[in-house]
Amino acid sequence: MRTVRTTLVAVTAVVLSAALAGPALAAPRDGGEHGATREAIEAAVQDGVPGVTATAGRWSATAGVGDLRTGAPRSPYDHYRVGSITKTFVSTVLLQLEAEGRLSLDDTVEKWLPGVVRGHGHDGRGITLRRLLNHTSGIYDYTSDDDFGRTYFLADGFLKHRYDTKSPRDLVAIAMRHAPEFEPGASWSYSNTNYILAGMVIEKVTGRPYAAEIRDRIIEPLGLRATSVPGTRVTLPQPSARAYSKLAETTTGPTYDVTKLNPSLAGSAGGMISDSADLGRFYSALLRGRLLPPKQLKEMKTTVTAVGWPNAGYGLGLIDRELSCGVHVWGHGGGIHGSQSEAVTTADGRHTLAFNFNGDWSGDSDAVIEAEFCGS
Repeated sequence: MRTVRTTLVAVTAVVLSAALAGPALAAPRDGGEHGATREAIEAAVQDGVPGVTATAGRWSATAGVGDLRTGAPRSPYDHYRVGSITKTFVSTVLLQLEAEGRLSLDDTVEKWLPGVVRGHGHDGRGITLRRLLNHTSGIYDYTSDDDFGRTYFLADGFLKHRYDTKSPRDLVAIAMRHAPEFEPGASWSYSNTNYILAGMVIEKVTGRPYAAEIRDRIIEPLGLRATSVPGTRVTLPQPSARAYSKLAETTTGPTYDVTKLNPSLAGSAGGMISDSADLGRFYSALLRGRLLPPKQLKEMKTTVTAVGWPNAGYGLGLIDRELSCGVHVWGHGGGIHGSQSEAVTTADGRHTLAFNFNGDWSGDSDAVIEAEFCGS
């Protein structure tokens, strides 16, 4: 899931105001030279993104607005929903459990979640935990279900159901109503269901919520003060921008404020909250080996071809992208209603970039990454 659902642009009615007319570029927090990146985030605002916040190391800049009604600018310190960036946190915990000898990536899903992956050709007895983490399981993506899409990604449904609580078993059950995409290992297909199951495995192995494991193993040791697993909490911590969506299958029409929602619809596949500085710190620590032993980090960085994603390989909750200038960056992208985020770092963990668009229907996130790592 680069987004919770890529075929629908997610979300509460707001009339586009004059705030969009003059996108302001805030001064960076320091005087670093990131001119190409500044231009790329300004271009995203010109393309229709309400606002952008970006951080690369100690440098931060913003463009556009965080609130279409008041015209308030975005902040370098904004909290935002990170969507599928959550997957790297979940995968890291599973790999830590493997390092501790509490599970094996070659264990079947059935071993830990008996009877859960069954129906319409799905069979957890033939799917390993590794195949969940690298999306080669073939398990159907619950967010592709038409009823789920109408209920949670289109305006009429979302406005009625934005505060619904969905359990992991509810989400997996949706996927089990469909046939698999392919036999396990036969191909690659991004499926949020894989990471809902991964979160369930963490809970079965440890006897604790996956959120508690992420907190105790990653958030607190790294001092990620802006990062949280909100569970069913519908609000964002402050400071934060408003989040906007079209809640439609087109990029035209009304713009809705979708800041408040129950993130259980994304769960361990995409429900976390963070800010740009924390995301940079997380990926830097991960690639530097602070969170995983060398064996598990090597496993995480062992990629398969990501079908349909040019110049990208998918590891275990970690994406390797080769940029136009030959630089490789490691990280993940994430989208959820009203929020598009990216967080990447070089293989040595020294050069990081994380940023967020507070709209989900426009803007070129790849251009921002290219500008930071390949621009002047």
